[in-house]
Amino acid sequence: MAQVAISFTLIMRIEMPNENGSFGALASAIGDAGGEIAAVDMRSVTRARVVRDVTINVSSDTIATEIRRVVERLDGVRIISVSDSTFLAHLGGKIRVEPKIPVKTRKDLSTVYTPGVARVSMAIAADPSKAFSLSIKRNTVAVVSDGTAVLGLGDIGPLGALPVMEGKAMLFKQFADIDAFPICLDTKDVDEIVETVVRIAPVFGGINLEDISAPRCFEVEQRLIERLDIPVMHDDQHGTAVVILAALINAARVVGKELTDMRVVVSGSGAAGTATIKMLLEAGVRDVIPVDRSGALNRDDRYDNSHWRWLAEHTNRENRHGPLAEVLAGTDVFIGVSAPGILQPEHIATMARDPIIFAMANPTPEIMPDIAAPVAAVVATGRSDFPNQVNNLLAFPGIFRGALDVRASRITERMKLAAAYAIAGIVTDEERSAEYIIPSVFDPRVVDVVAKAVAAAAIDEGVARRTIVKNEDEENDIRV
Repeated sequence: MAQVAISFTLIMRIEMPNENGSFGALASAIGDAGGEIAAVDMRSVTRARVVRDVTINVSSDTIATEIRRVVERLDGVRIISVSDSTFLAHLGGKIRVEPKIPVKTRKDLSTVYTPGVARVSMAIAADPSKAFSLSIKRNTVAVVSDGTAVLGLGDIGPLGALPVMEGKAMLFKQFADIDAFPICLDTKDVDEIVETVVRIAPVFGGINLEDISAPRCFEVEQRLIERLDIPVMHDDQHGTAVVILAALINAARVVGKELTDMRVVVSGSGAAGTATIKMLLEAGVRDVIPVDRSGALNRDDRYDNSHWRWLAEHTNRENRHGPLAEVLAGTDVFIGVSAPGILQPEHIATMARDPIIFAMANPTPEIMPDIAAPVAAVVATGRSDFPNQVNNLLAFPGIFRGALDVRASRITERMKLAAAYAIAGIVTDEERSAEYIIPSVFDPRVVDVVAKAVAAAAIDEGVARRTIVKNEDEENDIRV
């Protein structure tokens, strides 16, 4: 799968002739290649030569490569070095561990380490629940991946996945003040993944599974839920499903339809698609039609994949057959978590009144929003350069924040539904429109609203081990 194109900055240190017109030729070459010069800084100068740092905004790796090529071909010009702002941001990794208490004296040392720490260790040994208050367990999540389904890059292995998991840990901290740590496992074996996570689980208050390919991700998650007494969630499945449902709740309100009356086509029956379908059913949508490469999943065909068998048995009420273009006729909603370019305007034209299109494939959606807009009532994508971005970041920080706050033993369907309705509820009746059905990921209200809704649902379902969410009495936690 092609690498995602993203804008970034190059800093090129260039030695060139110190003569009139030399820089103009350089600037023209860079501009013709698709770059935009943002800054020029002098490094050194002699009568014959000059060295400058040229900062260049580029929109893709392809353009960056072309800029380097054309600069190298200029007479008398030598590239000394090239820095990439994205790579510079990753030097030495993006996260680090820092102590909360300075250790400057012998008393400090004896308090945080031996001999003072022995009293705390013995207290936890006598009552393991105290680990939630007397260690990092209370606010720490493991971000676990095997590197088999990373972003749009596919199976790039645990080392290739590491920068992505570091980024996820950053988002946990930045948005929900949760300490998260990347755990990238050098195995694709389900048994080994499960056993490894179980063995390291005492350190963590929750497990976020990330970028594990289907169908193994289903089994890994289910077995860990059964084995552990802390929240486990595969974000690619459930974070996606929560935010899609939140967006659909408001899209339905925009077009004046009820969720229970809608017929929804979901293109893609992998991790995200399967979780989305199950969440839609939980939310009361009665007719969901899964479509994969071979067409609509139905009760007449036989499937080796057990998850497809489940979908065929519990969805597609009319038992429709055929490819996507045929199945879409008369339906209300298209949700794509599949492949680019598979949806055409003429397909949308066969749908019911005021069709809703969620084209979620990244980086290139099933249909570009500007192409879908003339024939659709509401359009959403996973992209940030169009309205209605459906982004997991709206869900997972708040879900884990709420689960950790009440020390939930698991994340239930009701907790996820609560998160979806909480996200949808941030958009008021006055604000809601075809181009605003879901809040921004930078809306400061999101995490708190989602966390409170998730915590309340956990308490109602009896999976919470504490009911104090705010202004907690810390003395109750540290009494030994």
